[in-house]
Amino acid sequence: MSQQPDKKPETEEDLERKKKKEEKAREKELKKLKALEKAELAKLKAQQGSNAPKKSAKKNVKREADEENPQDFVDPDTPLGEKKRLSSQMAKQYSPAAVEKSWYAWWEKSGFFQADAGSSKPPFVIVLPPPNVTGALHIGHALTSAIQDTMIRWRRMSGYNALWVPGVDHAGIATQVVVEKKLMRERCLTRHDVGREEFVNEVWKWKTEYGGTILRQQRRMGASLDWSRECFTMDEKRSKAVTEAFCRLYEEGLIYRDLRLVNWDCGLRTAISDIEVDYTDIKERTLLKVPGYEKPVEFGVLTSFAYPLEGELGEIVVATTRVETMLGDTAIAIHPHDKRYSHLHGKFAVHPFNGRKLPIICDAILVDPSFGTGAVKITPAHDPNDFEVGKRHNIEFINIFTDDGKINSNGGPEFAGMPRFKAREAVIEALQKKKLYRGAQNNEMRLGLCSRSNDVVEPMIKAQWYVNCSSMAKQALDAAMDDQNRKLEFIPKQYTAEWKRWLENIRDWCISRQLWWGHRIPAWYVTLEDDEMKELGAYNDHWMVARNEEQALAEVKKKFPGKKFEMLQDPDVLDTWFSSGLFPLSVLGWPDDTDDLKAFYPTSVLETGHDILFFWVARMVMLGITLGGDIPFRKVYLHPMIRDAHGRKMSKSLGNVIDPLEVINGVSLEGLHKRLEEGNLDPNELATAKAGQVKDFPNGIAECGADALRFALVSYTAQSDKINLDIQRVVGYRQWCNKLWNAVRFAMSKLPDDYTPPPTINLGTMPFSCGWILSVLNKAISKTVMSLNAYEFSDAATSVYSWWQYQFCDVFIEAIKPYFAGDNPAFSSERSSARDALWVCLESGLRLLHPFMPHVTEELWQRLPGVKSHTRKESIMICEFPSPMESWTNERVEYEMDLVESTVRSFRSLRAELLAKQKNERLPAFAFCQSEEVAEIIRSCELEILTLATLSSLKVLLSGVDEAPAGCAFENVNEHLKVYLKVHGALNAEAEREKIKSKMDEILKQQEKLMKIMNASVYQEKVPTHIQEENATKLAKLLQEFEFFKKESERMEFEAEQRK
Repeated sequence: MSQQPDKKPETEEDLERKKKKEEKAREKELKKLKALEKAELAKLKAQQGSNAPKKSAKKNVKREADEENPQDFVDPDTPLGEKKRLSSQMAKQYSPAAVEKSWYAWWEKSGFFQADAGSSKPPFVIVLPPPNVTGALHIGHALTSAIQDTMIRWRRMSGYNALWVPGVDHAGIATQVVVEKKLMRERCLTRHDVGREEFVNEVWKWKTEYGGTILRQQRRMGASLDWSRECFTMDEKRSKAVTEAFCRLYEEGLIYRDLRLVNWDCGLRTAISDIEVDYTDIKERTLLKVPGYEKPVEFGVLTSFAYPLEGELGEIVVATTRVETMLGDTAIAIHPHDKRYSHLHGKFAVHPFNGRKLPIICDAILVDPSFGTGAVKITPAHDPNDFEVGKRHNIEFINIFTDDGKINSNGGPEFAGMPRFKAREAVIEALQKKKLYRGAQNNEMRLGLCSRSNDVVEPMIKAQWYVNCSSMAKQALDAAMDDQNRKLEFIPKQYTAEWKRWLENIRDWCISRQLWWGHRIPAWYVTLEDDEMKELGAYNDHWMVARNEEQALAEVKKKFPGKKFEMLQDPDVLDTWFSSGLFPLSVLGWPDDTDDLKAFYPTSVLETGHDILFFWVARMVMLGITLGGDIPFRKVYLHPMIRDAHGRKMSKSLGNVIDPLEVINGVSLEGLHKRLEEGNLDPNELATAKAGQVKDFPNGIAECGADALRFALVSYTAQSDKINLDIQRVVGYRQWCNKLWNAVRFAMSKLPDDYTPPPTINLGTMPFSCGWILSVLNKAISKTVMSLNAYEFSDAATSVYSWWQYQFCDVFIEAIKPYFAGDNPAFSSERSSARDALWVCLESGLRLLHPFMPHVTEELWQRLPGVKSHTRKESIMICEFPSPMESWTNERVEYEMDLVESTVRSFRSLRAELLAKQKNERLPAFAFCQSEEVAEIIRSCELEILTLATLSSLKVLLSGVDEAPAGCAFENVNEHLKVYLKVHGALNAEAEREKIKSKMDEILKQQEKLMKIMNASVYQEKVPTHIQEENATKLAKLLQEFEFFKKESERMEFEAEQRK
C-alpha cells in the first residue's frame, strides 16, 4: 500500500514524541528536549504544507506500541567471560545494573588489561597502593581506583604499554586482630592458647577464605588491573624480596639493633608505628573506656606529689598525668638557673616506695622553671622526653611494665601484677598514706590510642631493629629538591615543602613488631654454652643476620669456631611498612633481574593519599634508590581526603561512612541502619549514627552505578586537600548518564543499521551546525588531553562533560532535528552530512569519555552501526584515544555559533518572562542588528535560531535602515544585537521601560568608571598606547549603547502616548 512521502516520517516523529512522554515522567531534564522537538515538528509541518491526518498517526503509534515486545529491550544472559549479549532494541532508560553487567569479565578474559614486558610501546606503570587483606572497599579506595583507572585507560588508549599492578598487603596488626577475635568468638581461645604455628595457619586459612574481597570489589569499580600480575606481600616472591632487602641493608650497615622507646600496645603486645597512633585531645578530667578495664579510667588530670629529700632537706614537689610511672623514676630535673633549687644541685631525693636515690639533675633543655613547681620527675624508660634526658645525663633506665601492661617486679612488691591503670589508683592511695599526695587539677593533654585496638599507647623501652635513615633520606630529599637534576615531582606542588620537612627531621625507623603474622625477621640469636646471661638478645654481637637458617648456621660456626651453642630465630616480625616500602620493586620481581623489572622500573606515577606521604611514599623512595638504584616513580599525585557533605571526617559513630558498593547498587535507609547494627557501636553511638543517616539519607541512597560514582569522584579532585562528598552529586551524574543514554539513543535512531561511516569528513559541504560541533569537539579533545597530561583530572572531566551536555545534547542534536523531520528533498544533503557528523561525534565522544565511564561507553560504542568495520577493534578500551584534528578547527564558525547561542538565550529569557503557561507557543521575533556583518550571521543561521529558540518567524532588521519593531518585548544580546519578541495582547510597557532604565543606569556607571580612569592626570603619560586605544573603543561602544537605549525609551514613551 502506497503512502504519501511525508506520512511515514510524521509517524516516526509522533512515535518519538510518545516515547519522550513516557520518559518525561522519569527524567525532568528531558522536558526541554521534548518541547523543542514538538515545536520544531509544528514549524516544519507548516513549511511543508503537511496534511497528513493526525488521528491516523496516533493510531499508528498506538498500534506500533502495542506490537512492541518487552523482551526486545532486555539483554539476554551472557555466560561469564563471554562478550556481552545486547538486546535487539536499546532500552528506553539507562539502568546502571543492566549496563555494567558482563563487560568486566569479558575485558579481563580477553586480556585487555595485560601489559607485555617485550612490547616496543613506551611503558606507563602504576602500582595499586596495596589495600589491607582484611579490608572491604571504602570510599578512599574508590577514589584511588577512579583516578588510577582513568589514568591507565587513557594511557592504554594513547599507545602506551600500560601496566597497573594489583596487590594486597598482609596488614600485620589488622589481620592478627581479626583472627584473634575470630578465635575468641568461635573457640574462646587466645593466640597464646593455640601457639604460634597453629595461629599462623589459622591466619592463612582466613586469608584464603576472605582475603580476596577487596580485589573483587575493585572489579566492580571497573578497575582495569593486570590480574595476571596480582601479588600478596607475604607470597613467596615478595617474602624473598623482604628477606633480601633486610640482609642487604644490614650488610651495608643501614640496619642495626638498639634499645629505645617505642609506641607499645599492651593489648596486642607489640610495638606500633606512629601512623597507627590516633591522638585525642582531652581538655579536662575525663573518664574513658579502656580495653581490659571494667571501669572507665581517668585522664586529663595533673597529679602532684612530693619526694622527700635526702639529708632532711625537706621535699620537692613534682606533677604528672601518669602517676603510676613514678615507680620507674630515676631522677628529678630542675633548671640550672632556678634560684629556688640552687641549694639542691648534686643532691638526692629518696623514692618513698623502694628507697631508690634519685639524683637532682640540672637540664635547661627539658625544664621550664615557670611551669608548675619547676621540678620534673624523670622516667627514662617510659617517656620520650625523659628518655633523651636519661641519655644526656647517663641515668638509669628502669622498665616497670610487663608486655601486657601490668606492673613488673621493678615496680615493687606492693604493686607488682597490677594492671597499669589500677596501679594508678593504688599509687595515689599509697602516696596519701605517706602524706606525700599534694592534690590534682584539670590538665589539657593529648592521649595516644592504638588505631587497631583502641588501647592507650604506652611508651616502653625495648630492644628493636632499626633502619638508619639519614643517608637514604638525603638522597630522597635531593631527588625532589635538586633544581639541576630533579627526578621526583609532587602534584600538587605544595607537598614538596612537607616532603622537605619530614625528611630533614627524620628519625631512624623501628621495623620490629612483636606479632606472629608477618615476615619473620631474618636474624638468629646465638646463645653460647659459656654465656653468663642466657636471655634472648643479651649480647648484641650474638645476632646473625642471614637469608636462611642454613646460612645463619654457617656464619655462627665461622664466628664461634668449636663453641657449643643454641640458635633461635628472632620471634618478631617486620613492620608491614617495610614490605610495602619495597612494593614497586617486589611486584616487578626484584631481587631477580626479571623482564618486568627491566621493562617497567622505575614506574611512572604513584597515586595515593597525602596522609601517608612519609609513612609509605618516603620509604618507597628511600628503599627504591638504595636497593633498586633509582627512584621508584617519577611523579607522585596525592589525592584529597574524603569527608562527608558537611566537611566532617567519616566515622562509624556519626553514621556518615559511605560504602562505595551501597552507592553503586543503591541501599534503603533500613539497609544503612542494618549495617550500623552489625557493627560494634554502643547504644548511644548507634542512636547518634542512625539519626545522622536519617538526616543525610532520608530515602536511602539511590542506585548510581560505578560509572557515575567514578565520574563524581574524579570531578571532585579539584578540591584541595579535602573532598566534601555529597551523594546528591553522584546521583546527578547518574541522571546525566540517563540523559546521555537517551540522547545517544535518539541520535542513533537517525543512523540506519547499515550505516557506513565515511573514510573522511568533507567539512566544506557540511551545514553550519555540523562544522561547529566538530570544531568544539576538537577543542574538548585538546583540553581533555592537556588536563590529563597535567594531572588535572577534574578539569579533564569537566571538558568532556561540557562538550557532551552543553554542546552535543543541548545544541547540536536540537539544531539538526529539522533535517530529519520529514523526508524533505531540500534537506537531503544536510541530512547526509548530519548523519556523518552524528556518527563521528558519538564514536569520538564515547572514546573521549571512556577512561572516566568505562561501562556505559563500551555499551553505547558496541551499539554504534559501522563501528567494527571502521576501527577493526573488539572493544572501545583498546581503541585509540581521540586526538585533535587540525582541519576540524574553525574559529569563525565557533564565533558565529557563540552569537547564535547568545541570541537564543535572550529569546528564551524573553519567553520565560512573558509566556508563563504558554511557554511552548511559537512567536514571531526580530533581530535588530547594528552592523551588516551581524545581520549576515543571523540570516545565515536563521534555521538554527528558529529551532533552538522555538520561534514561528525571525525577521532581520538593520540599524540605520529599519526601525525597531513596535509592541514587542526586547532583550539586549550585546552592543551589536538586540532581539524583540512579538507578544499577543498588551505588552507590559512599564516593565519594559524599567528594564531599559536599568540598562541605561548600568551603562552610565561603566561610563563614569572608565572616564575617571581616562581623565586621570598621568593617564596619557603612564598608560600604554594599546590600552588607551582599547579604552577609547570601550567608551565609544558604551556611548553607542546608551544612545540606543535612550531612543528605545523615547520610542516606548511615544507608543504609550499613542495608545492613550
